[in-house]
Amino acid sequence: MEVDTAVEIKQEPIEGVDLETRILNLCHEKPGGINEDIIKQDMPQFDVKQRVTAINRLLSTGKLEIFKSGTKLIYKLKDGQSSNSQMKGADNQEKLVYQIIKEAENKGIWIRDIRYKSNLLMTQLNKILKNLESKKLIKAVKSVAASKKKVYMLYNLEPDRSVTGGAWYSDQDFESEFVEVLNQQCLKYLQQRAITASEGKTDPVAQKNGSYASSQEIWKFISQLGISKVQLAVEDIETILDTLIYDGKVERAVLAGNQTDEQRKLYRSVKPVLETTGLMRMPCGSCPVFDQCHDGGAISPTTCVYMKDWLS
Repeated sequence: MEVDTAVEIKQEPIEGVDLETRILNLCHEKPGGINEDIIKQDMPQFDVKQRVTAINRLLSTGKLEIFKSGTKLIYKLKDGQSSNSQMKGADNQEKLVYQIIKEAENKGIWIRDIRYKSNLLMTQLNKILKNLESKKLIKAVKSVAASKKKVYMLYNLEPDRSVTGGAWYSDQDFESEFVEVLNQQCLKYLQQRAITASEGKTDPVAQKNGSYASSQEIWKFISQLGISKVQLAVEDIETILDTLIYDGKVERAVLAGNQTDEQRKLYRSVKPVLETTGLMRMPCGSCPVFDQCHDGGAISPTTCVYMKDWLS
């Protein structure tokens, strides 16, 4: 079965604010500091000019500090000076609400839970939240789990995947075309790998071993293609590869790594021996967000257009 890659991808603009948030989030993960090499490795889709512009803006706004280690420049988070200075003069109620939101980290917290923990009246709480938002100390983020609800978190945090839906969502809309393109490109890479192995080796065992590729290699290939305007992690690519496994187009082998409890996942394309079962032909069988689907949620079997098309 030939794969048609002529699918139009929705192009999302890359905003400097988004890149700045990612750099700040990376600094949170690495308190010892980050350098240009670490930023480039974590965000290969951004060019040098974009990275430099974002870093300079973070330095000028006092969110980052710069140090020199040998010949390299190191960037670290500034020790809370921005938020602390803005919280000066705030009353105890504002400080309490800020602390509650801070403790929620990047998963955020519902306004109902803030009210329960702070024991404030809704009118008071709304006023405090608007004040903190105007100071850019906190932000409200829509959650894919409930389209009409928002969670609050600190302004400089990048929302957790459970809140935004990860790379598969844009403004709470599931990017089905984007997922399909990634599906096709991952399969195409593995198929080409198998062809190269069969042409270069005569031993069947060597051909089979040569056709395997790690999820890290496939992730690197997808990143270099530039088809994604959002940052993809290796785990995102493994999710796509899982759907190909369910379709019977790819198989996975797990090898022990160099370190204790470390596992290395390898993948190769295969030709289906039998026709896929009815369960796998239905949309649920290859849906990458199957575990998030439930009645009343943003993803629901009652509103799934793919299920309706399949049934019709």
